[in-house]
Amino acid sequence: MVRGFFFVSFGQFFGVFLMLTKIREKTQGTFATVILLMIGVPFVLWGINNYMDGGREKAVASVGDKDFYQRDVLMAYEQYGREFAGLGMDEAFLKAQALDKLIKDEVLLQYVRARRMAITDDDARNFIKTLPYFQTDGGFDESKYKSLLASQRLSSAEFVSRVKQGMLMQQFQDGVVNSAFATVYDVERFFYIQNQRRDVEYLTVPLQKVDANPTDDEIAAYYQGHQDQFEKPEQVAVEYVQLLLADIADKVEFTDEQLRAFYEEQKDRFTTQERRKISHILFLVNDQTRDEAAALQKAKQARQDLATKDFAQLAAELSEDTATAKQGGDLGLFNEGVMEPAFDKAVFGLKLGEVSEPVRSSFGYHLLKVTELTPKKIKSFAEVKDSLVKEYRKNQAETSFYELAARLSELSFENPDNLQTVAETLGLQIKKTGLFTAAQGEGVAANDKFRSAAFSGEVKQGNNSEAVELDAGNVAVLRQVERIPAATRDLSEVKGTIVDALRSEKAKALTLEKANRVKASLMAGASWPDLAAEHKLALQQVQGLLRQDTHLPIPLLEAVFRAPKPVGGKTGHFVVALPAGEQVVAGVTKVTEGVMSDQDKKKMDLALQNMGRSFGQSEFNAMVNSLQARADVNINRRPETTE
Repeated sequence: MVRGFFFVSFGQFFGVFLMLTKIREKTQGTFATVILLMIGVPFVLWGINNYMDGGREKAVASVGDKDFYQRDVLMAYEQYGREFAGLGMDEAFLKAQALDKLIKDEVLLQYVRARRMAITDDDARNFIKTLPYFQTDGGFDESKYKSLLASQRLSSAEFVSRVKQGMLMQQFQDGVVNSAFATVYDVERFFYIQNQRRDVEYLTVPLQKVDANPTDDEIAAYYQGHQDQFEKPEQVAVEYVQLLLADIADKVEFTDEQLRAFYEEQKDRFTTQERRKISHILFLVNDQTRDEAAALQKAKQARQDLATKDFAQLAAELSEDTATAKQGGDLGLFNEGVMEPAFDKAVFGLKLGEVSEPVRSSFGYHLLKVTELTPKKIKSFAEVKDSLVKEYRKNQAETSFYELAARLSELSFENPDNLQTVAETLGLQIKKTGLFTAAQGEGVAANDKFRSAAFSGEVKQGNNSEAVELDAGNVAVLRQVERIPAATRDLSEVKGTIVDALRSEKAKALTLEKANRVKASLMAGASWPDLAAEHKLALQQVQGLLRQDTHLPIPLLEAVFRAPKPVGGKTGHFVVALPAGEQVVAGVTKVTEGVMSDQDKKKMDLALQNMGRSFGQSEFNAMVNSLQARADVNINRRPETTE
């Protein structure tokens, strides 16, 4: 199965493997990121909607007894949106991928649970303590942990349960991925193909000019055949109420004593720990240099020599840490508590400019010198008072905000035909928007979640929307006040667009026709130079082309490496379209098989590891797809888009 994947799917594997070869090791941080991503969709964006009544909404999809709603897809889509931001990827495609990811994760979770696989609470708690989000000065900060859980309305047991789910899925995946392996033959084959070189000749036929305009009949036929392109999108206007954490926070009152107490609780955040810049002279004690007594004697002698020699000069002469010796032994800045205990104690016991006695570490004996000292500094209450006021108000307002948000959801559900009751009960203002489409809006309607709610089925039926968490500390309920259905634009409005489209199609057709004539002439025996002169085209010749070269257009490069090798001295000719409409007539004249360079051979161990993981990931994906095909999965409707 593994070998089959390699040969059949090499094109897809190629790009992934090139990226993987740049990764040196799988770190704890990477694993933490994977787990956080697994629990991130339901956790980071948990907020209001997940403890409001969802029973009135029809599920988008289900896996067994587990239902997924439109908001679940939106949350997953937001994660995809951040990962693929700036790539111009289609929203509908990303939402479909987000739903598929939700389904696959649930299928996998149900599978591992059914086999009674488990993670202990202790393992999960120990893992949580390593998460960077909860770290302060290199240690677990319980106040951060409790603060985040409180803001998300989660108990510690609920969060631990979610982490266990993520760890369980990751553990199962690692078991599959890490069991796969690659052979030396696989890696050699990869590098042979990667390093293959090809010689190519080609002529680029420019986009042909079209002088005549299309006829009225052609315009009418195009208009009738492309009605979907000329549709005015549906527009709506809504009224809404908005609950903002910032508004509640502005009304929070406090005394100076309360603010000072809050300052004392948060003082660590306003403290800059003492930092020391260290230089050292190292005398190694390791497997190659086992004579500890000799190393210690060298260190003592060097310390005596410092009476007449500069530390940096002596470090350059004697230090066996070759990486720092040339810089006078400079190790950079350190905070207390990050080094080995003996090393740390010695460094933070020295005065500025003082040199230590020989200090033993796991590397050997050091002479240490403090060359720069930044003292510990605590910002005063007065310095941070303005920011404290904002944070104190926000912290105090959060409980009220979530309680009011829950009340907002209840009232809007109990009174689905108006917003007056909600507004009067909670003291909120009813606001109105102008017309906007599902794809675009202004002001609050620029928010994707707001537009999605405005075009949801319940709002179109005349009901209030569910409470929508637009972003952190910002919840809204809306209802439709005006709707303009989608309509097809008149032919007179889009005639110019149609004329341009038809001229473009004609130009591309003429270009392809000319390119095919050139290709036919080549196949009939005409020479490249003669055809270039006849058609006034520039003949291009590239020798030793590699797959990763970037100076050719991507469609042409891909076609060159898809083309068959020349047989019996005969070149195979092909035509490739470029994005701007040009057509390239090309032929591969020579193929030179790749070889493994010395640099490639040095990467063998890393390549074996990463190729094995790639094989394993392919097997894991195939397994999940197979589980999904056999699972009780129902997709009731595709996720709504803002198209």
